[in-house]
Amino acid sequence: MSASVAVGLIGAGWIGRFHGESVALRISGTRLVAVADPAPGAAASLIERVSPDARAYTDALELITDPTVEAVLISTPASTHTDLVVAAAEAGKHVFCEKPMALTLEDADRAIGACAANNVALQVGFNRRFAADFTATHDVITAGGIGTPQLLRSLTRDPGITADVASRVKPWTIFNETLIHDFDALLWLNPGARVVEVFAQADALIHPQYKEQGYLDTSMVQLRFDNGALASAEANFQATYGYDVRGEVFGSGGMVSAGEVTRTAMRHYSSQGVLADTPRVNIELFHDAYVAQLVHFADCIRSGSAPSVDGLDARNALEIALAAKESVETGLPVSLLAVPQ
Repeated sequence: MSASVAVGLIGAGWIGRFHGESVALRISGTRLVAVADPAPGAAASLIERVSPDARAYTDALELITDPTVEAVLISTPASTHTDLVVAAAEAGKHVFCEKPMALTLEDADRAIGACAANNVALQVGFNRRFAADFTATHDVITAGGIGTPQLLRSLTRDPGITADVASRVKPWTIFNETLIHDFDALLWLNPGARVVEVFAQADALIHPQYKEQGYLDTSMVQLRFDNGALASAEANFQATYGYDVRGEVFGSGGMVSAGEVTRTAMRHYSSQGVLADTPRVNIELFHDAYVAQLVHFADCIRSGSAPSVDGLDARNALEIALAAKESVETGLPVSLLAVPQ
């Protein structure tokens, strides 16, 4: 393994481009050596801007078998993740996979098993764990700073969704790809505890015309942990004021919170009232966290240590997402007590 990790990027869409730029330009310990995307010109366009010597592919499997690629970064549609993780692991490549790693528990186990069998690192993109305020919150909790967690809250409010985009959103995306971040955050902020019951409600309040095809844009999920703590996770796809992600944990000895609606502490006072800047996109709000998670991935590869957020973490969050889906379908709480770990 060289001092600089040779990374192949699969998927040159919105977040894939940002990750590719980070690997090539923002992180000193990584090199972008290949990009694969089936869209004509997508890989070449990214390469031309950030890493002219990299190779462009339209077939992900060709990138995976490229002998110069040491690690694979997967930023493709969710339904493709598991097969790509398995293929990369079987080729001996370390894997960073965007969430969700899988859409079924069986596929999650398949991905975890392939990486373990081939002795490769597996990290999943739960970027909130690498945001400075969420990390500090976690540190306070693990140090006993709030006593025993009793009430937890996590929320994700995206800055907006057009009707055209809503019409193409896959069913259950609100759980599998949005709230799965909140589920992971709540598990992480209640260390050692397990969710034993899930009750979820969801609806299409922004674009109700697409509800019949499975589209949902608003949800509230209640969780019960085995240590007695209660939690809520909420999501909405249209916060008109900006991109809003926050977390809070109340315990027997205090409270700690993370997340800020405004971009800076600047306030503009005028006859119109008080105005503040707010972040509008994920790569603005979580810019540093997105970079930090890839720095961690590269460090783990060089040192041979295990990533701090792995396939089991992805599986645990997915388990809650699937239970939330079942709860919406049945209108009842779903018990996770019988689900083996």
